[in-house]
Amino acid sequence: MKKIVKKIFVFWGAIISLGIVIVCIYHYSLLHKEEAILHNNGTIVNVDGQNINVYQEGAGKDTYVFMAGSGIAAPVYELKGLYSKFSQYHQIAVVDRAGYGYSDRADDKRDIDTILKQTREALLQSGLQPPYILVPHSISGLEAIYWAQKYPEEVKGIIALDIGLPSQYVKHKMGTFDKWMIKGMSLATRVGLHRLVPSQVYNPQVLKMSFLTNQEKEIYQALSFKQFFNEDMKNELLQVYENSLQSEQLPKPKETSILIIDAIAKDNINSKYIKQQRQDYADFAKQFTHAEVKEVSGTHSIYLYQPEEIYQLAIKFMTTNAD
Repeated sequence: MKKIVKKIFVFWGAIISLGIVIVCIYHYSLLHKEEAILHNNGTIVNVDGQNINVYQEGAGKDTYVFMAGSGIAAPVYELKGLYSKFSQYHQIAVVDRAGYGYSDRADDKRDIDTILKQTREALLQSGLQPPYILVPHSISGLEAIYWAQKYPEEVKGIIALDIGLPSQYVKHKMGTFDKWMIKGMSLATRVGLHRLVPSQVYNPQVLKMSFLTNQEKEIYQALSFKQFFNEDMKNELLQVYENSLQSEQLPKPKETSILIIDAIAKDNINSKYIKQQRQDYADFAKQFTHAEVKEVSGTHSIYLYQPEEIYQLAIKFMTTNAD
């Protein structure tokens, strides 16, 4: 009986291994093919040997810097529906962090000082001078807040899109199981298993929107498959507690004007999570001289669903609180 069970395990082990090899070959052959359509309209700058991509659009007195959330592998394309509203009358920039978009992978720890240094120097090398108005989403809220703490003269304001607060990342420290899940997902992408679940690689909603051309949608998908959950994205998440703790140990940048956009999905409006998020944002805003919290209907990827409302709220807030 034991011999039969062993043979079954060996058989299925061989089948699974063969399947992984086939998927891996398929993935890397597609990466080679897709490379031909990856046309970058941004500027590649070198920061300490690291190639960082900066996309610019529009013109105006203010420069809005858009900062993508964790795992958004192609920020220039996914955030276009929102930043194109701003670029009609203002200068905008999208900085691809290391491992994102057209930037190289750093394969480092992704500590907050390194991330911020690369962002600041990339903007300067691309010809954009501070002060900036930062528009972070999700995890990049940590970098934006830390930026204002370290270099308040460079941050004219923050338009925070459903961001994670440093205090939240410290309070809800990642457990061992979650860490192994993140490592496992990163390992799976190395062999191309993410090709089997495209809806987890990029946001299918983006393909339904009209702000991208058909060619840009193809590029968006190809770039997402290339960069999804690589070492930099993995390390960025694994380092979030230490990075947040570093921010929490500094005084709040209370003179920085900050507008917090709280994305509220109708189905979850009375959930325990939403109530806690409301309270966290309200408590955080109280620590600033000029701060507002605005609830906007939509999911976490709020920039896809309410770009016009976000734009109007941002402009009104900055007009009132810019000085």
